[in-house]
Amino acid sequence: MLDLVILSLYYFICFLISVAIWCGPKDVDLHSSSTGGAETEPDGLVFIGKEEDIKKSQRITAKVDGREIVVFYHEGKFHALDSRCYHEGGPLCQGEIEDIDGQACIVCPWHKFKITLETGEGLYEGINPLEPSPTPKWQSKGVKQRIHKVTIDNGNVYVSPPDLSVSFDSDYFADKYKIGGELAMGK
Repeated sequence: MLDLVILSLYYFICFLISVAIWCGPKDVDLHSSSTGGAETEPDGLVFIGKEEDIKKSQRITAKVDGREIVVFYHEGKFHALDSRCYHEGGPLCQGEIEDIDGQACIVCPWHKFKITLETGEGLYEGINPLEPSPTPKWQSKGVKQRIHKVTIDNGNVYVSPPDLSVSFDSDYFADKYKIGGELAMGK
């Protein structure tokens, strides 16, 4: 009986330690990128990385004002979005880019939600049941994912801090991971 009490106490202490570790303070660097330290320029832009490096890797995850973003280089253009999907917080940096009706879209690896790189619109395939022979067509749910302005200057890629006066569905997960979550890259 004493063995059972000691064993129970041991597991209870292990549980408390794991809760303390899980809920404890996190190191949150407000201006870091996955390529090293990000620098805020005098005009407010945040340095993300070298243009050629991002072109080679096709994507990079960074933090801008503590907010995790992902910058994609696709078909000659740079696009920056919140790195967590508006639906359930999936890591968009691990998603595939698909062309849907002429629009480049990131596909969330968790639930296959499709988000346009250009505008942040969520897309879905729907039918009009009133049509005689309904065929699926891509339609917009509206802008769901926050996009960020990308600036290229002298071979450097910069992102503007977000304008938080307007809210988007992706803000919930951006804030959740800003406060204590892990970077999407590799997690």
